[in-house]
Amino acid sequence: MIDLQDKDYCPAMEEIGEYVANPVFLQFCLEIKDIYKCREKIEYSSCSWEKGWNLKFKKAGKTLCTIYPREGYFTVLIVVGRKEKMPVEEILPECNVELQSIYHQTPEGNGQRWLMLDVEDQADMYNDILRLIHIRRKN
Repeated sequence: MIDLQDKDYCPAMEEIGEYVANPVFLQFCLEIKDIYKCREKIEYSSCSWEKGWNLKFKKAGKTLCTIYPREGYFTVLIVVGRKEKMPVEEILPECNVELQSIYHQTPEGNGQRWLMLDVEDQADMYNDILRLIHIRRKN
């Protein structure tokens, strides 16, 4: 088993997939790659808030999302900035209740909300996250 805190060993995508041990993780990554024609970048974060290896998906210099691997699931970070705020708030009532709650409980700082969204399956949260990434890409 890989150690996501080991700064000296950069895990491969397959190893991260084995660590997460949830087929939804690789499915989600493939979907992002297919839709946006981008590749993941595996990076080490020294941030005390979320230290360890993560995956970033970028398109045209903009981070679409950052994925934090967990055992059995993964967390997707999506930044809702000034440009995305209005379109996100327009679709928010259609999103699942958990996402709505996270959005409203996440404080806004410098015109941004950093949403940390857990994904375990391909239910509503999965699809809502794809909608948020689409908004992020367009704006």
